[in-house]
Amino acid sequence: MTTGKNSSRGRQGDRKTFSKPTNKRSTFSKEERPSTGAPKGPKKRPSKFEKKAPAKQVVRSEADGIRLNKYISNSGICSRREADVLIGAGSAMVNGKVITEMGHRVKLTDEVRFDGTLINPETKRYVLLNKPKNYITTMDDERGRKTVMELVHMAAKERIYPVGRLDRNTTGLLLFTNDGDLAKKLTHPKHNVRKLYHASLDRKLSISDLQKLSSGDFQVEGKKVFIDDVAYVEGESKTEIGIEIHSGRNRIVRKIFESLGYKVVKLDRVIFAGMTKKNIQRGHWRHLTELEINTLKMI
Repeated sequence: MTTGKNSSRGRQGDRKTFSKPTNKRSTFSKEERPSTGAPKGPKKRPSKFEKKAPAKQVVRSEADGIRLNKYISNSGICSRREADVLIGAGSAMVNGKVITEMGHRVKLTDEVRFDGTLINPETKRYVLLNKPKNYITTMDDERGRKTVMELVHMAAKERIYPVGRLDRNTTGLLLFTNDGDLAKKLTHPKHNVRKLYHASLDRKLSISDLQKLSSGDFQVEGKKVFIDDVAYVEGESKTEIGIEIHSGRNRIVRKIFESLGYKVVKLDRVIFAGMTKKNIQRGHWRHLTELEINTLKMI
């Protein structure tokens, strides 16, 4: 497997190959007719093989408005499914009236409030950041520490949110969006979203420990961890390790190596959901292309 950049040396666009000391292959890779005057005969039973006429579809124009749950989702608050629950709980108000009806439609001219706050449907935004060290992944911080939102505040006029987390000292790819449905999909383990990290350890990773990580039966804090692949970084010291996971547990990569007695000196996420850091300098961001957005939606 390869990385989009060797961040441990601070170069942009460098590629690193992660190789294994074994021959094990890496894994990186659904009518009854109107009367005509003719004599009537016995009714004919329809054959089970006859095709039924397709149901008439109701086509709604934009003037009919959109469903309230979609309006809320488009506002970047949550997914449509979550919006249905919150609507049922009485959190939504349209033109001063609390709405709990599923399927209620609203127009763009309506005043819609969620938990008392006026909301508006927004254009979906997707921003990819190459996060530097010493920034925390949160919207704001009461202790005054630097947050990733300071780095992307000019990326969109809409309120975007980070998808998942990177701890303060971890660098690399972090996606921001106001698409609640996509964010939920990308953070759920069942979708096996690929996340590849380059870890620099305080000492060489032994062959036996590498084999433990590759065994498929590895636990951290009493819970099984699914490590999709792990290997030495080709051409580098055996302190440089590539590790691929799809778990979203907090600080999981650091905890994996700490459980074996190693300290992670540097940690860089080089691939997230098929996207790399190519052409994104540390601390900079870019908007996703239409192709990238469509690819993410197909996960």
